Amino acid sequence: MTRDQIAEELPNLAESKLTALVVDDSFVNQTIHQKLLNRLGIENDVVTNGKEAVDVYCSGRNYDLILMDMDMPIMNGIQATKRLREMGIESKIAGVTTRANEGEKKEFMEAGLNDFQEKPLTISKLLSILHKLNFYVQT
Repeated sequence: MTRDQIAEELPNLAESKLTALVVDDSFVNQTIHQKLLNRLGIENDVVTNGKEAVDVYCSGRNYDLILMDMDMPIMNGIQATKRLREMGIESKIAGVTTRANEGEKKEFMEAGLNDFQEKPLTISKLLSILHKLNFYVQT
């Protein structure tokens, strides 16, 4: 299968007006996540730590999906997820991290995640998140 054939099979969700917030302190991961979201037509913004994510919501901005890293400076993903849930934020939050021992994964999920994926995020993992969270039901 060629790259063009794969691109033709990807859904374009631009008409759905889905929005996503990428929360990750790694420029490389930010770039990968943004490119994947852009390929699916999902409008997205990036912040570099959990405090910035909380601040964005405090400023009145809202997103359908948050891709949340676990290990970040200032406020990590677990703390940020808990805080967002305490604020009543109902956005779907998917934890995306390289650290995935069972104890940490459980703590992250219990903080209020809707889904969890290990890095590196790929188009198939992103489609899995969207499918599980009922953003995109055709797989």
